[in-house]
Amino acid sequence: MEDSLKCNFCGREKNEITFLISGISGHICNFCIEKTYSIIHKKYFDKKSEKKEKFEEIKIKKPREIKLFLDKYVVGQNEAKRIISVSVYNHYKRILQKKNQFDNKNQKNKNIEIEKSNILLIGNTGTGKTLLAKSISKLLKVPFAIADATTLTEAGYVGEDVESILTKLLQSVNYNINYAEKGIIFLDEIDKISRKSNNPSITRDVSGEGVQQSLLKILEGSIINVPPQGGRKHPDQKMIQINTENILFIAGGTFDGIEKIISNRIEQISIGFPTNYNKNGNNIRDGDENKKNNYLKKIIPDDLKNFGLIPELIGRFPIVTYLNPLNKQMLKKILLEPKNALIKQYQKLFEMDNISMNITDEALDIIVEKTFRIGLGARGLRTLCEKIFIDYMYDIENIKTVLNIDKNIVMEKLGDFY
Repeated sequence: MEDSLKCNFCGREKNEITFLISGISGHICNFCIEKTYSIIHKKYFDKKSEKKEKFEEIKIKKPREIKLFLDKYVVGQNEAKRIISVSVYNHYKRILQKKNQFDNKNQKNKNIEIEKSNILLIGNTGTGKTLLAKSISKLLKVPFAIADATTLTEAGYVGEDVESILTKLLQSVNYNINYAEKGIIFLDEIDKISRKSNNPSITRDVSGEGVQQSLLKILEGSIINVPPQGGRKHPDQKMIQINTENILFIAGGTFDGIEKIISNRIEQISIGFPTNYNKNGNNIRDGDENKKNNYLKKIIPDDLKNFGLIPELIGRFPIVTYLNPLNKQMLKKILLEPKNALIKQYQKLFEMDNISMNITDEALDIIVEKTFRIGLGARGLRTLCEKIFIDYMYDIENIKTVLNIDKNIVMEKLGDFY
């Protein structure tokens, strides 16, 4: 009886096939299963590619719309948000422009190619550089990836090759090369690859200048061989070719110490006895002018060169903007106002256990004051909030329905902080 069994799809006898799978009223052979799988697999990926081709039909968001979206997540930093909004808007236009799109309006624009303008963000830790990038990723309909420059080394040394930053972009779109070539990469901690010394040395600067040299072609735009799984390249590995001409790079870094470089350039010290007065005749010590002055507003490419970036790399970031240090008012707004504000997050966590959490304005002022003294920016707020709420979360079952946090509780919990 078993020998007479056959596939109800193709009619093959049992002795002609490897195995049969039986159903309620029929059988299917391994050949038909493989054929069915290939058909379904092809249809699935065709649908995905169709979905991605629809990308070209997406309406371009205007700079004001992009900035309004960023305002929901990032407090202040209006100058940086304006510059990023315009750059992202122009990037949309570059990758969505159709051939001869403007021919009917102006024949002179027929063969003009719009070049990309990579962005360099400079600001203290906790001012919102990475948050800006993550917020953009929520809005954009283009591929987006965040890469860390600290793991990169020159080719041939322990660490990751610079091409691994493109691997992250490829992985974010399931290795769709055409789609990835229209993406945006946020390169974090770029100041960590600065030249370690201006003096020539017998040792190679493999995680500093060597990485900068390797990044040049990727940033400018050329066809790059990328290892599919990232990490290090090896000769037998199959590479994926990506054209980076249409990939927008946004780099961010704290550039710790660059204020001193700028101040040395601006505040020229004359030869002779030291004085407490600046060139305008005002007492420098009055109001601690040097500390309050935000030197990043006056940054020029020469300052970046003195910090340790090579001129070739600086030239590939034509747009350089800064993020202002956070003052107490901005820190308090960060606690309360953004869409994912810290206090809202903790209230949500307690709400999941049916607990209403309230915190007084005086308590918030103490958190802000102590965070400002620590100097960690917005990240410092989370450090202090965790210290305040950790005990309550540990004893969550002992809290009835309402948790009130006042000035005295905060002072008790944060007694060790300044």
